[in-house]
Amino acid sequence: MAEINGLHGLRPTPAMAAQLCTPPYDVIKEGSSLEKLLSENPSSFFHVTLGPSPAAALADLQQRGVLIPDAEPCFYVYEQKWEDGERLGFFAAVEVSSYSEGQIIRHEKTFDEKVKGRIAVTRATGYTLEPIFLLTKSPIVATLEKVRAEEKPLYAFSSDFGGYNDLHGIATRVFRVPEASDSGRALREAVSQNPLYIADGHHRYHAALLGGQTHAMAYIVQDARILAYNRVIRGAIPFSRARESLKLEPTLQFATPPQHQFCVYSKDGAFLLKAGEVPEDVVGRLDCSILERELYQKLGVDHSMIMKKEHFDYYPEWDLPTMKALVDSGEYDVAVALHPVSIAELMAVADAGLKNPAIVMPEKSTFFAPKILSGLILYKHSLK
Repeated sequence: MAEINGLHGLRPTPAMAAQLCTPPYDVIKEGSSLEKLLSENPSSFFHVTLGPSPAAALADLQQRGVLIPDAEPCFYVYEQKWEDGERLGFFAAVEVSSYSEGQIIRHEKTFDEKVKGRIAVTRATGYTLEPIFLLTKSPIVATLEKVRAEEKPLYAFSSDFGGYNDLHGIATRVFRVPEASDSGRALREAVSQNPLYIADGHHRYHAALLGGQTHAMAYIVQDARILAYNRVIRGAIPFSRARESLKLEPTLQFATPPQHQFCVYSKDGAFLLKAGEVPEDVVGRLDCSILERELYQKLGVDHSMIMKKEHFDYYPEWDLPTMKALVDSGEYDVAVALHPVSIAELMAVADAGLKNPAIVMPEKSTFFAPKILSGLILYKHSLK
């Protein structure tokens, strides 16, 4: 159902891959230590994805031999290893089609306004710079395992981002697989059996769709790790007042809670808030939906506030200490830790959305970890 092709375009030399590659543009916060670290490296891909002159930065990297052309259509098997786990997937060019065709299935609402900047960068450079993260139900693991067991890696390095990002210290290996090879044909055949689900990067796919691309660069996996996407909140009503109407149980620490419970931290300590009635519908039963119904209203928060930094900010579950510090400093009033969404829950919402496009997951429902390095391949896409 989903057609994929090999990628061609630009890629870093093996000697410069570690220097070039960066975290995705949307996790590099303005003014952060990570931004400073990347901006000070003249060979960083940061200058292309977030710099003031993307086309000039790309030309400079080519002129200095950091990026080299590769015209042969290839898939790239991408292995990531960290202290307690690993993930194995591959990069490909996926056919861009409208959501109604059911080949690429989304679970989030997309906004035309949010993709304008990405379309501008893509048009300025002529390349797709970062991949969409896709999930498949097709059996691809055996082929990926065969490639990494039999082939020599094109890249092998560990990322150094000063400890400022979850990709810091992760070991990367990449294997180049020509589209016309036996393994390349096996991957194409397997993926074509099923639609693909967008895990992360909805607005990147939307940019490819609105930008008129025939194909978009994608990273495809059979399984993935989803972390909770926690939040710090400053509502219109102080938590000290709202807590009187909440059934809270004191707990010893601010930590990730079980499903359908929420761990709430304020200056008064940590508490557990248990969900009331859990509905059957695929969106209403999600913890982030329950939280909106059971806590946000008590804090005087409406939906228009949840993407405004003066009221909300969002952190993955390893960053609970930062969330506590923001509450202790008074910058935010309360912090809330949630249970992670499962792959099954995500796909259930996505499948329901095929029949009714209004069915989507709430904003900031999932955090896929680790992220995918940017800069391993730049795709020379075509336009319709």
